[in-house]
Amino acid sequence: MTAVYVATFGMLSVAGLLTVVRLVRGPRTLDRVLALDVLLVLIVAGAAASIAVTGRGLVVAVLLSVALLSFIGSISAIRLVERWEGHR
Repeated sequence: MTAVYVATFGMLSVAGLLTVVRLVRGPRTLDRVLALDVLLVLIVAGAAASIAVTGRGLVVAVLLSVALLSFIGSISAIRLVERWEGHR
């Protein structure tokens, strides 16, 4: 099972690096908002995998809260960008 956890964290790390590249390079604002949302999802997935490794389920409520706030924040940012770019 240790190899599975190492592979999981390795894939999450590579996905995180690629997402940070997309976040920095852009080119549009919506690309950056989407990259930030994907990065938050990867962080939640990494924390969930960490919970699976350690067996401690005390932070599940925190993970759900972060995931919900990430979703609401992404929807709000997308709506704001659409309105802002619609006025141009």
